Amino acid sequence: MASRHDDEPLTRPEPPLGPPEIGPVVSSAHLANSSLPALSEVEFALTMANNAFQRWMVRCMEAAGGPAMSPLEVLIVHLVHHRERPKTLADICLVLNIEDTHLATYAIRKLVGHGLVEEGRKGKEKTVRITDPGAALCQRYGEVREALVVRAARQLGHDPADISRVAALLRTLSGAYDQAARAAAAL
Repeated sequence: MASRHDDEPLTRPEPPLGPPEIGPVVSSAHLANSSLPALSEVEFALTMANNAFQRWMVRCMEAAGGPAMSPLEVLIVHLVHHRERPKTLADICLVLNIEDTHLATYAIRKLVGHGLVEEGRKGKEKTVRITDPGAALCQRYGEVREALVVRAARQLGHDPADISRVAALLRTLSGAYDQAARAAAAL
């Protein structure tokens, strides 16, 4: 026997407008419970982006035909190639914001061993400059990057000016974290 409700259309309740309230996307809710929870969102995004970027650099270098390298080695080989001028250890550490110079020294030694950079002198200071194989590898890395990352980033449709503003904000925030690190060391 059919129920009188059989002829009625099935209806579902309307979902609430907008996304559900789940709070900020963070890795540490106890840190987001502050006067600036958005900073915890940035910190989590930086963590994710940093890990993804480091993984990308290593894999891109391998795809470009380079030897197994750490993310720091990839950064240094590109910096040494930048503007095709020799760099001092102090230059490298300053630009990459490296506090522990022994990490940069070790990475440079490994890059010398791979034949990608070579050491020289500028007065009393040791310098590092790119070799022809190192420059060719950086060029190939750029081609792989263009094909895989740049193309994908462009397809997202973000305004390049917005991307530049995000980069400027991150550089500014890095200064705040540097200052806070100095203050924390003095506590």
